Amino acid sequence: MRVLGIDPGTLVMGWGIVEKGPSGRLIRVGDGEIRANPKDPLAERLLKMSNSLKKVISEFRPSSAAVESVFFARNVKSAITLGHARGVAMLSAVESGMTVSEYSPSSIKQAVTGYGGATKDQVQKMVMAILKTAVLARPDAADALAIAICHINTASFSASASAPRGPLSRPRRIKGVAF
Repeated sequence: MRVLGIDPGTLVMGWGIVEKGPSGRLIRVGDGEIRANPKDPLAERLLKMSNSLKKVISEFRPSSAAVESVFFARNVKSAITLGHARGVAMLSAVESGMTVSEYSPSSIKQAVTGYGGATKDQVQKMVMAILKTAVLARPDAADALAIAICHINTASFSASASAPRGPLSRPRRIKGVAF
């Protein structure tokens, strides 16, 4: 399983690709930040984000994508602009034939650090520890790697939870209580 994590933005869009190896170990395949000129019109920045993401997808061939979902924002204009960036990221992935999953910021932090209120620095350090790398990814790229890690762990858990059970793992009842 090779996952593209995307931390959307209209000035900086982080991307990170994580693969689950045969032993179950998570491997950092690549990461980076797509930067746009803040003086360019929004439409041009979105086009740059889309074209750059498509190049990443073409080069690394991930099987699925995960994007950070919308969070509460006090500034409505910022929330709408971020929504545009999320739409571009999701469309770029879907056009490339991938499925796209969304995760809230707190669920990403929970999956990576064990605490949904973790700081950006804590997430960055845990990403390094999980991927066993000494190289510190740039902040938005580290967030994207965290999103990919969250997706892999969530997908792995969902797959194992829905896997058929053998005869010894069937729920048993004792005095009307399942355990």
